[in-house]
Amino acid sequence: MSSEAYMREALLEARRAWAEGEVPVGAVVVKDGVVIGRGYNQPIGRHDPTAHAEIVAMRAAAEALGNYRLPGCELYVTLEPCVMCSGAMMHARLARIIYGASDPKTGACGSVVNIFGSEQLNHHAEVEGGLLAGDCGQVLKDFFAERRALRKNNVA
Repeated sequence: MSSEAYMREALLEARRAWAEGEVPVGAVVVKDGVVIGRGYNQPIGRHDPTAHAEIVAMRAAAEALGNYRLPGCELYVTLEPCVMCSGAMMHARLARIIYGASDPKTGACGSVVNIFGSEQLNHHAEVEGGLLAGDCGQVLKDFFAERRALRKNNVA
């Protein structure tokens, strides 16, 4: 599969989040060309502030590998990771992080801060942003537009 195909898999996960009323962010972890972990945002449904798409996907991948480290793995996520998720990715020793849309409010891969660019920290994954950024950003825009419309009509 291509990088775009993996990001499209992450977009499918984002749509699962939307279907459950969660902010539509999705992620997949890939090792040797195989998706070994999938996740989508679930902090509301799980009552868990750490249940971001990236964390859910890394937990599934770690379980699949039987290891809390994920060397040689790539993580594809539809939105630029936050500080919490970036820190977890660093501890997992991911080789590569690929995200779609930038996050100008909480992005920790360059938009607000750049965790992986900090020389003081001990693991530096390769980071690539902007893959299918338009598609990834549109899912978020559409979700929030729908929420505003529902709120305006007193439905939500």
